[in-house]
Amino acid sequence: MSELRQNVLTGDWVVFAKGRAQRPHEFVQPPRYVDPIPPYHATCPFCLGNEGDGRDEVLRLAGPEAGDRWQVRVVRNKFPAFAVEGERIRRTVGLYRQLTGVGYHEVIVDHPRHDMVPARMSVAEIAWILEAYRQRYVQLRQDPRVEAIILFKNHGEAAGSSLVHPHSQLTAVPIVPYQFRVHIEGAVRYLDSTGECIFCRMLAEELAAGDRLVCETEHFVAFCPYAALVPFHILILPRRHASAYDDITPAELPDLAKILKQVLWALHHALNNPDYNYTVRSVPTDDAATDYFHWYLSVMPRTSKIAGFELGSGMFINTVMPEESAAFLRAELAQNPIPEAIADIYRRVDFRAQTPQVDTAQA
Repeated sequence: MSELRQNVLTGDWVVFAKGRAQRPHEFVQPPRYVDPIPPYHATCPFCLGNEGDGRDEVLRLAGPEAGDRWQVRVVRNKFPAFAVEGERIRRTVGLYRQLTGVGYHEVIVDHPRHDMVPARMSVAEIAWILEAYRQRYVQLRQDPRVEAIILFKNHGEAAGSSLVHPHSQLTAVPIVPYQFRVHIEGAVRYLDSTGECIFCRMLAEELAAGDRLVCETEHFVAFCPYAALVPFHILILPRRHASAYDDITPAELPDLAKILKQVLWALHHALNNPDYNYTVRSVPTDDAATDYFHWYLSVMPRTSKIAGFELGSGMFINTVMPEESAAFLRAELAQNPIPEAIADIYRRVDFRAQTPQVDTAQA
């Protein structure tokens, strides 16, 4: 018989179809017969040496020993969904409302190499990406037109990626998206009813149960949520209660890189480089430290398709229990550990000392 589980934050239900159950190993992707990806591509605008005049660049990061070689760049999206220039103007037309599409849409060039994927990056290289996220978050939340910032990565065609070169994206939007509001309302209700943060309680429950844990570090815990939307759905939560991503500390940032590396490494090797999305979820920009919200990073492998039932009901069908997904990934990490050369050897750089002065007019 199937089992329904409820997301305690949103109230949504997920159907775990045991009668249609698949074993975790059935989600291993078949070999992809594609042309080898070169480390450099002459026509790729993100490759080292192809930066152009730099007018679209808003941030460049590199370690002190890098010389002229950058590690991460942030550039304006060539085809942005939001425009930097203009005012936020609301209009009402009868029943309907509209808003000018002002905001930011940026591309984070994750690595100089054209053929690199996050699962193959070192912890230090992932830390530079996460630091670029933080610096742009700090800068853009100061723009009064911005109400929410979404950081995300699309890996693979099924996840929406149209470019080979490793990159992630940032959008800063002039509204608080409805999904944000649903999460906030659920968190506020739980705080009002119990006096505690629902995310902190969730973290305590998962650590106590243990069967949905994937891995953990000093500052972070990765687990498959109780009502996972898809097989191998993973949340990474900081142990310390904090509401916004830009509150991450210099000690926590490389530790987040370490656990994200472990998660992506496990998915890459257990499922043969699956397509996935990850996103960083924080409070709206007008909020800062709150008692009710706890920022987190969500990893969603593209292991299943949205079809008629999902569209008609608003519910997901998951054919693998989260306990099985977590056990499969834990076994992968135990059997195929990350090489120490890229897992543990990284510098604890005081990134904050390198944060540039904020100038939202030029952002």
